[in-house]
Amino acid sequence: MNIIIIEDEKPAARLLQRKVEKLGLNVNTMLHSVEESMDWFQNNAHPDLIFLDIQLSDGLSFEIFEKIAIQSAVIFTTAYDEYALKAFKLNSVDYLLKPIDEDDLEVAVNKFKARNQPQNLSLDFEMIKKMLVNPIDKTYKKRFTVKIGQQLKVINVEEIECFYSENKGTYLHTLENRAYLLDGTLEQLETELDPKDFYRVSRKFIIPMKAIKEIQMHSNSRLKVLLPTYKDDEVIVARERVTDFKEWIG
Repeated sequence: MNIIIIEDEKPAARLLQRKVEKLGLNVNTMLHSVEESMDWFQNNAHPDLIFLDIQLSDGLSFEIFEKIAIQSAVIFTTAYDEYALKAFKLNSVDYLLKPIDEDDLEVAVNKFKARNQPQNLSLDFEMIKKMLVNPIDKTYKKRFTVKIGQQLKVINVEEIECFYSENKGTYLHTLENRAYLLDGTLEQLETELDPKDFYRVSRKFIIPMKAIKEIQMHSNSRLKVLLPTYKDDEVIVARERVTDFKEWIG
């Protein structure tokens, strides 16, 4: 397996190399700048995995992707979290904040290994279930009717900021910062909402793509999603859903 580290601080690069090699992997090459990296990629076979710092001495490492079609898996390593969403759009395996925790590093490496295992072509139960509940010609809900006193209010899906569960109730929260009690459960909502637009990030929340204001790194390799108005609780992407969530946001 061919692995490289791109890091402008050489002591940090050597420290990361030691941590990676403790996990049984060999680092073949160390690069230290955008210019050096672009030259290397133009003259060498692309590696299986890159550990990539975002802020290098001569610019942001995203510049490499703008000039070269990188064919490798990437684990970003950085002291800054404001680039997380852009990193995810580059189909990264993970995004590790410095100082890099060895447990988080091992989780990221395991994600990479799992991604590169041969795919089982047989249909498992979950795949069959998804096919049954999401057939090709399925239509999804475009609006919800909620009760306000003795009146009914129609809310279009474009107005929804999130769905959440609380005290055994299921609620719809709008971009106008209003919450309404619904009948049913989040499990039922998952089958009624278009999966291209809505994603269940945890047992408590379903959120729409267009309501995502910001994504931040959170503890234990989880992600925190900021929404425009909902402030009652933290919207955390469950650890086991992070990879699927990153694929969903594209």
